[in-house]
Amino acid sequence: MKLLPLFSSALVLALGSTAYAQTTLTIATVNNGDMVRMQGLTDDFTAKNPDIKLQWVTLEENILRERVTTDIATKGGQFDVMTIGTYEVPIWAKNSWLLPLDKLGDAYDVDDLLPAIRGGLSADGKLYAAPFYGESSFIMYRKDLMEKAGLTMPDAPTWDFVADAARKMTDRAADINGICLRGKAGWGENMAFLTAMSNSFGARWFDEAWKPQFDQPEWKATLQFYVDLMKDAGPVGASSNGFNENLTLFQQGKCGMWIDATVAASFVTNAKESTVADKVGFALAPDKGLGKRGNWLWAWSLAIPAGSQKAEAAEKFISWATSKDYLALVAAKDGWANVPPGTRTSLYANPEYQAAAPFAKMTLDSINAADPTHPTVKPVPYTGVQFVAIPEFAGMATTVGQLFSAALAGSTSVDDALAQAQQTVDREMKSAGYY
Repeated sequence: MKLLPLFSSALVLALGSTAYAQTTLTIATVNNGDMVRMQGLTDDFTAKNPDIKLQWVTLEENILRERVTTDIATKGGQFDVMTIGTYEVPIWAKNSWLLPLDKLGDAYDVDDLLPAIRGGLSADGKLYAAPFYGESSFIMYRKDLMEKAGLTMPDAPTWDFVADAARKMTDRAADINGICLRGKAGWGENMAFLTAMSNSFGARWFDEAWKPQFDQPEWKATLQFYVDLMKDAGPVGASSNGFNENLTLFQQGKCGMWIDATVAASFVTNAKESTVADKVGFALAPDKGLGKRGNWLWAWSLAIPAGSQKAEAAEKFISWATSKDYLALVAAKDGWANVPPGTRTSLYANPEYQAAAPFAKMTLDSINAADPTHPTVKPVPYTGVQFVAIPEFAGMATTVGQLFSAALAGSTSVDDALAQAQQTVDREMKSAGYY
């Protein structure tokens, strides 16, 4: 009889262990290269945490955003970990849709996170998402094609230089486009690029009274410049191309220049994946001489929806995936050049990383060149560089993105696209009570 309490205790422990062994985290993530690589390395996590299983839902960028936004807004509870961006974090944290990350562990070193990135993922002094990778945008270009065109890329070029170079590098017979830029509709696809570009042209989404500005000359100059440039020097079907499509084109040697996320640098310089790996140079995103460059600031980050019943296990996974140890794991397997960039100060102080990644300094300079609090030339009432940090932005920018993609495809004019954008955004802002 005296053995019974011991047996009972053992049974309780066993049952508890078995129950925990069945903890399955459902993780929603984007189909970008770094995320795909991370999934291939999760044996390291499960070996250390045999009581946690991982179930992945991997989606294209636009679809991911739609799925996770719907789920969290309706308290659907489909996911325990969500991959979300800098746009969502402050809005969702304010709505109490996310759990704060305050148990990442002593070894995590929150203070090592780059200030610009950490600030964008925090609210009221608390971290609500941990950055998997951080990015700005810059120019990736073919050094051989630039030389062939008789040009030298400056470290900080103008849009006029870029446009001239793109036209000179274009060789339709050889299937070489002078420039590849996002055309696929989406607030995080073509509108991320075009909003950042418009900042350098002096355009803004809203004036100080929240009145939309698509009827102003700065937006006309931005969109016309973009459409004309892509017509002369861009790929066929550019209105369907987002980040992944342009990455493939560049790796195949079909783009003289590509202005996009700094995170792409490791993929275009990887000889296993890129036919032009040894020919790539880097430069800051262009400007128009007005004091702002056309680059953005973003982080893909991991967060826990408030509805998750598995928060402890979810935070363990997030801590693993965004830690210094994870960076070292990627380095050991795939080399320092391929570690997720743009999150930690220590990475950019690491001589091994500096030696392996020719794009390291330009990436850091690009991140530091973005100012979310003063994104454009004129004063604005919002924060965000390639987005406006208000809940209504995603829907409005998706619609505007469709209009601008249609202008690129030639199915509508630049003037009509801008007029419709102005009308749509004005209606939405009035309806939301901004004026």
